[in-house]
Amino acid sequence: MVQATLQLNKVPKSEDSKIALDDFNIQNQIAVSSRRDRLESGIDITKLIIPTCICLDLEDLKCFEAVECQYERWGVIFHNSLAIQPSNPAFPSHSGLTVLIGAPKSGFLEATFLHPVNSVSAFVTSSQRLVLSAYDRDRQLLGQTILPGANLANSDSGISPNTLLSISGNNIYSVTFCAFDGQFTLDEFRFCL
Repeated sequence: MVQATLQLNKVPKSEDSKIALDDFNIQNQIAVSSRRDRLESGIDITKLIIPTCICLDLEDLKCFEAVECQYERWGVIFHNSLAIQPSNPAFPSHSGLTVLIGAPKSGFLEATFLHPVNSVSAFVTSSQRLVLSAYDRDRQLLGQTILPGANLANSDSGISPNTLLSISGNNIYSVTFCAFDGQFTLDEFRFCL
């Protein structure tokens, strides 16, 4: 059974971690960096027993860096992903300066998990309708959740920028974000084991 949720209201800032953790019904969160010299010692994500979420710290990525295997040791590989620091005010970041976009093919980004996860979320800002799809090991669609329209900053959209888009289910092996012929940013990408 897959549970997809779209949260249209502005959620609390990530500084209030207790509220954010309660929203995801998790008991432990690990913020991880892309830099090897910042690797937290003694953590083996394959042996974690309590529900745990991994939140990617994008701030160590260089602007215009292709993002693929930087978070592989944490169990996720990206495809068609680029780190940027948005100069267009229509695409504000949620926290920090760095976000992910789908590139070089615009409007598409994929994350593949080395071990199955139970939920995936990110704060998204999109120039048009955005679909988050979850797949199992055999690439069978488990479920989808949709940002129904554009949510650019300083626009007449009824949806705030940096809307939390999430999907939950058993044995998610990959997710795709697709804004057909559009542009979007992802911030605070998080997945839960």
